[in-house]
Amino acid sequence: MREQLGQIFRFALVGGVNTGTFFGIYLLLHPWMPYFLAYTLAFLLAMVGSFFMNTYFTYRTKPTWKKFLLFPLTNVTNYVIQSAGLYALVTWAGMDTRIAPLVAAVVAIPFTYLLSRRILVPGAARAEEPEPSPSARSTV
Repeated sequence: MREQLGQIFRFALVGGVNTGTFFGIYLLLHPWMPYFLAYTLAFLLAMVGSFFMNTYFTYRTKPTWKKFLLFPLTNVTNYVIQSAGLYALVTWAGMDTRIAPLVAAVVAIPFTYLLSRRILVPGAARAEEPEPSPSARSTV
């Protein structure tokens, strides 16, 4: 439990650095291209940085090509949540296109933690599953 709390703290720290990196790249690209294209490119670049920060610092595990290739797949959920949030905040709520990506990113944090942990930590999915109760165990 203590190790998982440490991971959550490190994940939040990495998330802050990653969000700052993402937002900085987004703001640099925003004047030169449509906001959604700037958002997508910033997201992809920040995701590569996120992979390495999370493997080395958050989960203290070895990065592998397999994890690197799977990490973006798990971030599809994150991308969908952030993209839908971005669209809703800009289109329906009238939020400034320079601020909306930051708000959408905050909403996606819990989902990103759970998904990245399952990909980057060997056995994390099994560790998160509850033990079956004695009455649910098969005697066969």
